[in-house]
Amino acid sequence: MSHLQQSISHADIPTKILHNRTMVQLGLCAFRKGLIQHAHTTLNEIQSSQKSKELLAQGLSTQRMSERNLEQEKIEKQRQIPFHMHINLELLEYSYLTCAMLLEVPHMAAHQFDQRKKLSRTFHYQLRNAEKSPLIGPPDSMREHLVAAAKAMMKADWKTCADTLLAHKIWGLMPRAEEVKEMLRQKIKEESLRTYMFTYSACYDSISPHVLSRMFDLTNAQINALISKMILNDELKASWDKPTELLMLHRAESSKLQSLAKQTADKLTYVMDNTEKMLQQGTPFTSKGSAPSGLPWNSTWTNNMYINKGGAQGYPGQSYPGQSYPGRQNYSNQGDRSGGYQKRNYNSAGGAGYNRKTGGSYNNSGYNNYNRKQNYSQSAY
Repeated sequence: MSHLQQSISHADIPTKILHNRTMVQLGLCAFRKGLIQHAHTTLNEIQSSQKSKELLAQGLSTQRMSERNLEQEKIEKQRQIPFHMHINLELLEYSYLTCAMLLEVPHMAAHQFDQRKKLSRTFHYQLRNAEKSPLIGPPDSMREHLVAAAKAMMKADWKTCADTLLAHKIWGLMPRAEEVKEMLRQKIKEESLRTYMFTYSACYDSISPHVLSRMFDLTNAQINALISKMILNDELKASWDKPTELLMLHRAESSKLQSLAKQTADKLTYVMDNTEKMLQQGTPFTSKGSAPSGLPWNSTWTNNMYINKGGAQGYPGQSYPGQSYPGRQNYSNQGDRSGGYQKRNYNSAGGAGYNRKTGGSYNNSGYNNYNRKQNYSQSAY
């Protein structure tokens, strides 16, 4: 293997453009063949960047004109692909969002109490924008068709979902459009069944596959295969009863309170792990404020060191690095405790004076002539 995905970031710009266009074509091929997961993974990087036009060398974005000068703009225009070689960006976006809908709607139904797990942020962005609209009419644009189809799938209404999604005229630009439409209709039936089971399984003790077959226009063999796959993947707590040919559902799903408690525990674990990593790396918590837990109460955490604010022992640090103090140059401790030290205009340039209210002198060549009521040795600092 060439490991092209790991090394493409170091290639020149024309090679990157060729790589992007190749990945898009592979994603569209996977979509036409019904490989929805592979198509979504392949197209996700291009579509989530919001710069598909520039990445495919099919035009320049007017929103980023201020980020380049005239010379850069001239060079980028020379890299543009001829018009007859363009990939339809609207068809590309619609194919990607369709893949995201088929994957995300059942996933949302399975994790309705944990909305942090998102497969496609672009799809959720379209849903949020549609919810902000004060008036919702018949779908007109491509994105409105997709949102309306997604809302129908959330209700397990596969007929409305398929009719709304496939009604847009953009599918006429897809090669072998009728085959693609039939494939999408079949995928919508299957994912609507999965959504229905995730959403309403708690309302049943048992259900017949014949009922599901009539609801979603699937054969009994297809129903058995889909349900069995969900059971094997531990997505559905159920089992088949062979004598009655019924699907027995086991109510083992967690309640909303249990789900929220689990989310809180996960967040606390995440915060605790991050805190331990910061303590091990010696990362300062703040440039001002109190010291981390475990340091003396009268200490201040500054520049990965703690400074004792008083006490009869003087400065209790383990080392004093030479003639310069590794912190702020002008440090004033407002306390005046006996036996402690109080800094007034300490200059680390060498040979400077170290003055106190009570006087005294500081000899820069040693630490033995600092007098207040007694002599302080170098070890006191």
